Amino acid sequence: MRGIAIDGTSGTVLLCDENLAPLSSPLLYNDDRAQPQAAQLKAIPEAHAVASATSGLAKLLWLTRQPGSEHAACFLHQADWLAALLGGKPGISDYHNALKTGYDVANLCWPDWLMTLPYSHLLPEVLAPGEVIGCIQPGIAAHFGIHPQCAIHAGTTDSTAAFIAAGVDEPGVGVTSLGTTLVLKQLSEKRIDAPEYGVYSHRYGGLWLVGGASNAGAGVLRNFFDDAQLAALSARIDPLRDSPSDYYPLPGTGERFPVNDPQLAPRPLRLSSRQVTPRPADDAQFLHGLLQGLARIEASGYARLAELGAPPLERVVSSGGGAKNAVWEKMRERILGVPVSVAAHPEAAYGSALLARR
Repeated sequence: MRGIAIDGTSGTVLLCDENLAPLSSPLLYNDDRAQPQAAQLKAIPEAHAVASATSGLAKLLWLTRQPGSEHAACFLHQADWLAALLGGKPGISDYHNALKTGYDVANLCWPDWLMTLPYSHLLPEVLAPGEVIGCIQPGIAAHFGIHPQCAIHAGTTDSTAAFIAAGVDEPGVGVTSLGTTLVLKQLSEKRIDAPEYGVYSHRYGGLWLVGGASNAGAGVLRNFFDDAQLAALSARIDPLRDSPSDYYPLPGTGERFPVNDPQLAPRPLRLSSRQVTPRPADDAQFLHGLLQGLARIEASGYARLAELGAPPLERVVSSGGGAKNAVWEKMRERILGVPVSVAAHPEAAYGSALLARR
């Protein structure tokens, strides 16, 4: 192994001491406890994705108000922390993960308004995704049998890694990550940032990678079915027919994209538990409604991107665990109105490997 790059959920963050020991449990990507801090960030001089309770910056402000934060030496995203453990160089991030912490991806710097905030000294140095940070620590290399000159590269977000893995390089092609959450991305010559809809743009070569992430996703299905049940029940679904159910399958209250509404409730009620009201007696009908609801969120997401100026959608490439469901693929193709295919390499880890190789 000659190089390692790590992808992770951009909003999963933690404070560490100088030895990279976490000062508390990490805040996960969908943790929205930083509502008061997000409200404060709405006063920043420009529209920005940080004005959300799930943003990295809102979580930084929340974390620094907790006991023990006075011992903090750095604020890191999930991928940053793991790379630092491997390479022994803390305080380094990449501009994909740092976007929702407020990094200016157009000018490649932390903006002046952010640097005036308390605890801004904890922000990491930001490199280009894939840029070499250094070599793996000798002890770790020996323990795992890794080449001692293996390079540690700056990483990326999980959904961007999935986009890289899909091999898409032209506008008009959407990549949908069907993981725990539903993430949509497509290339655009125009940068689009619309935090009121949960839409943001990553710097991506000479283009912009425009997209958004819903709180809904295949993770909801895991509350009710295992892999064997999903396969058996999906085989009983006709993907060319509509389900009579009108579901918005959120795991709990609150949505980020294609609408940004922290108070949006899931349909049906109590969907995050095994007690659902109402629920069809037939599990296949219930699954049909859930899959259709997710497909409609996907269609609404791409429609939102087009409304804001993204190129017209011509086809969609799927990645993630949900891409294996052929019945869902046919259903999504019908609802989206464009061809849908599965990426040759549907796992985000493959994209991270390509990033390291580049």
